[in-house]
Amino acid sequence: MKIYTKSGDKGTTSLVYGNRVPKNDSRVDAYGTCDEANSMIGLGLSYLHEQDREWKVEFEKTMHRVQTVLFHVGAELATPAGKKVGWTLEEKDLTFLEEAIDRWDDELTPLKQFVLPGGSKAASAFHVSRTVARRAERLAVSIEDVNPLVLSYLNRLSDFLFVAARYVNKQMDVIEPVLHEQ
Repeated sequence: MKIYTKSGDKGTTSLVYGNRVPKNDSRVDAYGTCDEANSMIGLGLSYLHEQDREWKVEFEKTMHRVQTVLFHVGAELATPAGKKVGWTLEEKDLTFLEEAIDRWDDELTPLKQFVLPGGSKAASAFHVSRTVARRAERLAVSIEDVNPLVLSYLNRLSDFLFVAARYVNKQMDVIEPVLHEQ
């Protein structure tokens, strides 16, 4: 299979099932933004390669599953209304995020002030992926007949990534930046 097709050279792309749409179509915006979030998660994970700690194995497994589901969310957004995608986003995917949030949050210092994005490189990348997931959610809202689970997943994903960033900073013994009152 060739990587380049030249079919998008005039500003259109194919959705699932071959429907051609402009590259600035709301579906393309939404699934492209999911891809951005997924790429930022990958960047965050790449910063952990030098870490040789017990927590990392489970963390990476969790993130791999999240990246896989996020890929499926993007594919669902790339599927025209009324058509079926090859896999189904399920309530258990939301539960998986919630359980990870609760598990990691139990190890964190309770929030008493706003956390600023930053700390370790990995945590910073997860903070960026969180903001990109929020943008994907805002874009997905504008799509007619979007699966409500897609919206719920993207909403929960940003919470998950926030806690993931905090968790990584804690595990790496990096003090997270906080908002100071002026």
